[in-house]
Amino acid sequence: MSSLEAPTTPPPEQDVSAPDVVLPADQADQLSLNQDRHNHKFSRWQRFHLRLERRIARMSTRSNFWHRVLSWKYLPLAFRSGIKIHKGSPGTSFAAFLPFRKFNQNWYKAMAGGALLGNAEVAGGMYLLKILGADWTIVCKHLEYDFLRPCLGPAVYKIEPRENIQDFVDAGKEFNITIDMLVVQMVQPKMERERRVGKCSADFHITPRKQYLARESRKS
Repeated sequence: MSSLEAPTTPPPEQDVSAPDVVLPADQADQLSLNQDRHNHKFSRWQRFHLRLERRIARMSTRSNFWHRVLSWKYLPLAFRSGIKIHKGSPGTSFAAFLPFRKFNQNWYKAMAGGALLGNAEVAGGMYLLKILGADWTIVCKHLEYDFLRPCLGPAVYKIEPRENIQDFVDAGKEFNITIDMLVVQMVQPKMERERRVGKCSADFHITPRKQYLARESRKS
């Protein structure tokens, strides 16, 4: 009589996955570029263009000097208007500053409506680029501006998002977000308080750069 052997069960598989490692920005960019190169057949010029875009996006938010230099090359109207990032105290909302120069004035020596409206899109885009960085593509879809009173001095765009941007970033998918901007005339020695001159809302569509590149590669 043959003996019955108990069935042997294979030992449970051990999780040998490596722990999460936080890489420096330069190494993270190189790893992201290597993944893009593996998933899509990019030419040498396209890979160079990706590196250049990431560098330019970081430089534009690093300081007002590089913002001015890159605006002269890529946004000549923003360069001539002189809009720049206003660095307030920690914990305060983001703000952009538009100087009261001749290029921005109309015929009766007030800030031109076109200057206030056009630079609202630039201010909202600078705010999102500073938060999101170079790995996202930002496009303005809709812009509304309400003129409250004439602006007779430098203007400040006080920017606040309606939604929590970090929640969308953690999801890693494309999303839409609305930015509210309060436009005030900068306080001058003769003024006791800020003067509201307009309010604006802008809708932006944000896409991860990897998803955008994958979409473009399917078209080609």
